[in-house]
Amino acid sequence: MLHNTPWPKSLTAKRLNQAATGSARLIRCGGLGLLTLLVGVGFVASLALGSVAIPPAEVVTVLLGGQASNPVWGDIIWQFRLPRALTAAAAGAALGISGVQLQALFRNPLAGPSVLGINAGASLGAALVVLTGSAVGYGFSGWWSQLSLAGAASLGAALAMGLVMLVAQRVRSSLALLIFGLMLGYTTTALVTILLHFSTIEQTVAYISWTFGSFAGVTWQQMPVLLPVIGLGLGMSLLFWRSLNLLLLGDEQAQSLGLSMGLVRLYLIFSASLLAGTVTAFCGPIAFLGVAVPHLGRTLFRTFDHRLLLPASALLGALLALVADGVAQLPGSQTVLPLNAVTALIGAPILIWLMLKQFRLF
Repeated sequence: MLHNTPWPKSLTAKRLNQAATGSARLIRCGGLGLLTLLVGVGFVASLALGSVAIPPAEVVTVLLGGQASNPVWGDIIWQFRLPRALTAAAAGAALGISGVQLQALFRNPLAGPSVLGINAGASLGAALVVLTGSAVGYGFSGWWSQLSLAGAASLGAALAMGLVMLVAQRVRSSLALLIFGLMLGYTTTALVTILLHFSTIEQTVAYISWTFGSFAGVTWQQMPVLLPVIGLGLGMSLLFWRSLNLLLLGDEQAQSLGLSMGLVRLYLIFSASLLAGTVTAFCGPIAFLGVAVPHLGRTLFRTFDHRLLLPASALLGALLALVADGVAQLPGSQTVLPLNAVTALIGAPILIWLMLKQFRLF
């Protein structure tokens, strides 16, 4: 699909399908176990830290169904911090998996929902819902408004993904494709700006607050929509790890091994758009995690095998999202930073390093 990409030229079916044996397998399984433990620690820390500090032991007690020594702590955890932490973990995993799928599809480690304009398309879809009054405010109460928001964002992401796919069929340069994604983002931003011009002050404020990104805006009433949709996308991705491996070999070799390219591309458009679009709808356009997480997974585990890379990216995405949310909350302070500013500070250095490495400038 894309030639002149930075994937290693020595990538072969044998190398992809080599299951780590002996000590290497134990090390990689241990790495997944360590990541799982770190996600658990980050989850508890997310519940413990904030403007009101809660001892971790009390957090564990409340999660196990016990009563905290201070009743207020239990209310803070259940009503505010637990929905935020669950959202952060789910959204981080979704963006990580979406990035893995897009990078395998384009055979380019610089591909991602934010870089290729997919987040911008999802933002436009969500803006059409918010700014035309289909959803009421930023709370989005009610099943219909929640589903319409997630559906519109996913549809916008799918349309943007489809445009990128059409361009990718004709463009041979990965740099040109990335520039196209950037221009697509500018175009959707211009359309949103026009919508804002004709919107009410309340709608404009709601949309601007949404663009900052936040995991704190999701309530328990929205969880029955957010978590099942993300769970569906994650489950679908895990079932297609072998197809993702074959995509890295190139179109001709993948087809010779029995892969239906049209079907797989359609599936990837749907899955990646569903994940990125849903997260964007409920949390805002979260940047950089979808690009940085897969690269971190390949670097830490030294593998291109998606049987390992998919769960690793899901765990890394959840961990980085929890860390970013903790930094945004500024423990001990009433100030909340825009989440996108924090994720940019985490993801941008990784992306810059990757680009410098690709062009052999570093």
